[in-house]
Amino acid sequence: MVSSRARPGRYAFVDLETTGTDPSRDRITEIGIVWVDDGVPVGEWSTLVDPGMAIPPEIQTLTGITNDMVRGAPAFATVADQVRARLAGRVFVAHNARFDYGFLKAAFRSLGQRFQSDVLCTLRLSRRMFPEYDRHGLDALVARHSLAGGSRHRALGDARLIAEFFRRVSQAQEPSQADGPDRFAEAMSHLLKYPARPDHLSEDALDDLPDGPGVY
Repeated sequence: MVSSRARPGRYAFVDLETTGTDPSRDRITEIGIVWVDDGVPVGEWSTLVDPGMAIPPEIQTLTGITNDMVRGAPAFATVADQVRARLAGRVFVAHNARFDYGFLKAAFRSLGQRFQSDVLCTLRLSRRMFPEYDRHGLDALVARHSLAGGSRHRALGDARLIAEFFRRVSQAQEPSQADGPDRFAEAMSHLLKYPARPDHLSEDALDDLPDGPGVY
């Protein structure tokens, strides 16, 4: 089993590039991780991954990752232990975290291992902190918060961008938000809550619950 209880203030900002959107049939092509301890960047790591399947032309156009680039790259099984070590003891942070977390869970499951981590989604964090805006995709955040330091649709570049977004909102560097520190603390408290789960409800089912209120 791959499991990690996060230590306070330790974060791993993660982004994956993949061959598509379905973790049951698509595969990882690139992994990027940025580590931050108590607000200070302490390192980063990335690798291309051979998905063992062709990358569709539209995905190659989007990410710039071609079949030639991943030919000869390590398979996920080769880097799985490195990924596990690099995420251990940290909050797993990603934009639309359900996507990246789901792909890593599926990749570890294919190796007969379970992956579990404390998770924070910066998409949900943005929605919680800035409800006055309609769009919270990473492109919208880059434009709205003038984020820099990463190339879009490459794993390490996107991981850097979400780390920078998190740094700005956590340090109340948004001048329009006079209540920034309080709002950030409230958002973090809400998003990092782990409700009790009935025995019959799987972790995957809990992950798939919608964000909005209602009866489901």
